[in-house]
Amino acid sequence: MSIDTCTETLQLSLEEDILHISLNRPHVRNAMNLCMVEELRQQLQLAVEKNRRIVVLRGIGGHFCAGGDVQDMVYARQQSLEEHSGQAFVRLNRAFGRLLQETEQLPCVVVVVLEGAVLGGGFGLACVSDLALAHTNAQFRLPETGLGLLPAQIAPFVVRRVGLGAARRLALTGCSLTAAEAQALGLVHECATDKDTLDALLHTRLEQILRCAPQANRHTKALLLRSMTDLSWDPLLDQAAEAFAQAVQGNESMEGTLAFMQKRLPAWARQTLG
Repeated sequence: MSIDTCTETLQLSLEEDILHISLNRPHVRNAMNLCMVEELRQQLQLAVEKNRRIVVLRGIGGHFCAGGDVQDMVYARQQSLEEHSGQAFVRLNRAFGRLLQETEQLPCVVVVVLEGAVLGGGFGLACVSDLALAHTNAQFRLPETGLGLLPAQIAPFVVRRVGLGAARRLALTGCSLTAAEAQALGLVHECATDKDTLDALLHTRLEQILRCAPQANRHTKALLLRSMTDLSWDPLLDQAAEAFAQAVQGNESMEGTLAFMQKRLPAWARQTLG
């Protein structure tokens, strides 16, 4: 079901509790301009407010995302000259960093479907996903240093996803990764050799996610993300124990246990999707 919203750069559809967001600037391989960044942030916030269980991100036209739009850089340069400072570049760059932060912290499950160009900012979005599925034609690269730039907002998320050693090689050489190489690094979870197989794989994984309890998934994701912070073990595990106790006493746990005993699917689960 399509969603009647005014977006210049995105194509949206709703399938049960799943929000599908397609980057829709195929003429520039879905390069992200500031308008797309802000529209993405707005739609992701709405997904939180409406308690969507899954957000799927992909690109239209055979590419996921070719990074940042050069036209925004030109505009920011003009602003900087007028303001006699570099703050326009700071604002532009930081807006994308906020998108990455907010995407990673979404309580719903974030799935990315990666095809063709997965460069720069597109690489960053892949790094903050919960599940990354890729076509074997996907090419992954951080091209910034080859342009005299820094992957400033992307770098911390790349390190967290693939490790410092791999991040150094990618950022400091600008080398390309195939989908298979990205999978070996843990950036991608699964690959498919053609679009039909990729869509079928997505369908299967979405069905699996929808069989998990929504609140249990949200709290589990929050716990996993907190484990990457500077919290020492005791505070982290104390918080985890409190969350577990709340879950055990909650409606989902009671329904899940009863469904198991009655040999049926719990109320939140979907038998099939679509």
